[in-house]
Amino acid sequence: MLSCVADYRLAARRRLPRLAFDYLDGGAEDGDALHRNREAYRQWCFSPRVLTDISHCSTATQFFGRTAAAPMVVGPTGLNGLFWPRADELLAQAASRAGVPFVLSTASTSLLEDVRAQAPDGDLWMQLYVQQDRRIAEDVMHRAGAAGYSTLVLTVDTPVHGKRDYEIRNGFRLPLRLSPKLLADCVTRPHWCWQMLRHGTPQLKNIARSLGERADLSRHAAMLSRQMDLTLGWHDLDWVRQHWSGKVVIKGIQTVRSALLAAAHDADGIVVSNHGGRQLGGAPASLDVLPEIVAAVGDRLDVFVDGGVRRGSDVVKALALGARGVLLGRAPLYGVASRGEAGANEVLALLIGEMLTTLQLLGCPEVAGLDGSFLRRA
Repeated sequence: MLSCVADYRLAARRRLPRLAFDYLDGGAEDGDALHRNREAYRQWCFSPRVLTDISHCSTATQFFGRTAAAPMVVGPTGLNGLFWPRADELLAQAASRAGVPFVLSTASTSLLEDVRAQAPDGDLWMQLYVQQDRRIAEDVMHRAGAAGYSTLVLTVDTPVHGKRDYEIRNGFRLPLRLSPKLLADCVTRPHWCWQMLRHGTPQLKNIARSLGERADLSRHAAMLSRQMDLTLGWHDLDWVRQHWSGKVVIKGIQTVRSALLAAAHDADGIVVSNHGGRQLGGAPASLDVLPEIVAAVGDRLDVFVDGGVRRGSDVVKALALGARGVLLGRAPLYGVASRGEAGANEVLALLIGEMLTTLQLLGCPEVAGLDGSFLRRA
């Protein structure tokens, strides 16, 4: 019986070959930023209010005028087809069933149109990387807008690929090439191997479609890791607005200075994020810098946070520190990587249930009532 996100992580580890699990689970360099993200939540404990009416307790909130069943967003993660076939479509469906938004990555292994077809009623957001060839970004924005995606999430903390030692040790390359090491690993993961043989190696389909090319994972993965637009600046938000009419959220903010610039350039929201600890190994925990960023710009735009969320109670802590909502990265991936569609549904239901229980035990019947008075340093 899987009862928490940690259980799904272990189940995913048992099912995936090391190469795939390390890609899902690992961080940059020594993993310091990755571990800081998790440790930051442990530094806070709760101050509950007793004898409070919690007979009508709700996790519901609103993002950009749309109601969400909980202050959670399934965040953008790339190459999800490496963990389970059509993983992005399954995650979008799970998010739609749970009543929360889903963000599709530019590095998705499913076409954005196919994801929309599988989640016709979902609140879908589109994440954007900007490569040197800006035709890709422009086409992705136009296609996402035509498909009814409501919000653009522009990732700005990945001008170059962070150093990930586990990728070097595992010989992680795209497309996957059979090596003695991978072969030995796969022998012990027959279910994963069978799915890969049956469905084929995942492809970065949106990049291929935008370029009007056949899928070529090696070339398109190289474009993401080595051909990002290094000239991208704040002034380019005007260029984004020329091609996107919906809301714009800037993901990868880690300082007050960057948050103020995002507000000055009329961003609708920001995500306080260190990319799940996968980019800059010495980055601070997202939760640690959240309060000062909220204090600086929280009255001008919506502030989201990601990194290290493994419990519904973590979501409550983030909201008490000022976040509008939390983006979930690895948690739903552990679900889909371990049990496919069922796992994706279960993890989201689990987190929402844990959050509701936490609100009830805190004596806070609605998320709008959360503030710093419900927390104290551990």
